[in-house]
Amino acid sequence: MVIKALIFDFDGLLMDTETTLLDSWRAEWSRHGLRLDEATFFADHGGDTTDDQYALLAAAAGPGFDRAASHARRTAYRNERHRTLGLTAGLADWLREAEGLGLRLAVASSSRREWVAGHLARTGDLARFEVLACGDEVAAHKPDPAVYRLALDRLGLPPEAAIAFEDTPHGVSAAMAAGLRCVAIPNPYAHHARFGHAAELLPSAADATLTTLLTRLSASPPRVPG
Repeated sequence: MVIKALIFDFDGLLMDTETTLLDSWRAEWSRHGLRLDEATFFADHGGDTTDDQYALLAAAAGPGFDRAASHARRTAYRNERHRTLGLTAGLADWLREAEGLGLRLAVASSSRREWVAGHLARTGDLARFEVLACGDEVAAHKPDPAVYRLALDRLGLPPEAAIAFEDTPHGVSAAMAAGLRCVAIPNPYAHHARFGHAAELLPSAADATLTTLLTRLSASPPRVPG
């Protein structure tokens, strides 16, 4: 079937909000003379782990820990970093190329709609996306396929007519469980060896034009999940 749409994850794929998240927590642990365990920081699911992270920090910092003050500092830090944060390398070119090819664009993210739409509006890219499907609109987060199924439903397309793009192994699993072929562009904190189930693995979107990538995908048979 001819590819008619591209469906992108948001955090870590369209925009590197993973680094700003990690840096904000590093700063809070350092403030208490502690070191964040970065090896276990990122979860294998798309849900919000904020409460879990605060519980770990509070236990390590002791009874004087002020969660409200910590949260205010982290939020201010990330807001400042996000003021100038744009799309990840190569993605702006891909979006322009997709529009030239007549491809429809969608986002399937475990994050809240307000978060995704706000960032894309800030960079002037929101209008490019015909569909947003977000974590606050479904009952379960990736690797559950619900958000991808919602994106496909809103596009009115079968999974064979779209390609997904993800930066995490659980994101790839979610896309595949929805019947999509998925291209992995790992974020800086995801080990490339964990993406063996992806249809294609790219170090960066800047490493290939979208047309070249789609040509390669059309020449290879879809993988069957399982």
